[in-house]
This record gives sequence, structure tokens and C-alpha cells, in this order.
Amino acid sequence: MSDEAAVDSADDVNTIDDEDGQDDDEGNRISGGTPLAVVTYLVHSIAAEPEAVIINTEERNGAVRFRIHVAPDDMGRVIGRRGRVAQAIRTVVAAAGARDGVQTNVDIVDD
Repeated sequence: MSDEAAVDSADDVNTIDDEDGQDDDEGNRISGGTPLAVVTYLVHSIAAEPEAVIINTEERNGAVRFRIHVAPDDMGRVIGRRGRVAQAIRTVVAAAGARDGVQTNVDIVDD
């Protein structure tokens, strides 16, 4: 296969628009999907009881808020000394949100 043929076939595979120029999956996308996956992975990895982790999402004005609930024994692990772990989680989630064009806010909730 020549280089031109490889480029042409790759272009055909990567197109997502149909004849009317609309994205078929547009209605199926979750706003903040990447940051949600990131915060879920991070908090489940840090917590000693990952099955007790609950992450509520709330979308407002183009921003997504994540409210994290963890077991009482995991609060210190997720917040960290002087809040360093919590701030690191917020930074990484904000970067993932920026990649998707979404502002994020991460709150660790004490039940």
C-alpha cells in the first residue's frame, strides 16, 4: 500500500460526521467525563476502603463540581497533611477538565 493510500484510508476511518455534518455521538457525551474518570481513579487508589467512596457530580454554568464522600478513616488519607493530597487531586482533575474544556471543582465532604 502506498503512503497516499494509507493516509486516505486513515482519513476515512477517523471521520465521525455523517452526511449532514452532525456528530452522531454528540448527545451521548458526558460533560466532564475525563475529569470524572480521573477523580474516580485517584480517590479509589488512595482510599483504604475504595468500596465506600461515593463521588457525586453536579453541573452548573459549564462547570462540573465533584463532591467526594469517603469512609471516616480515609478522610486523612484523601486530604493529606496540610491538604497537600487534596490540592494535588484538584490540580490533576483541573488539568483533565481543561483538556475537555470544562472547569472543575473538587470538594471532599465530611459526612
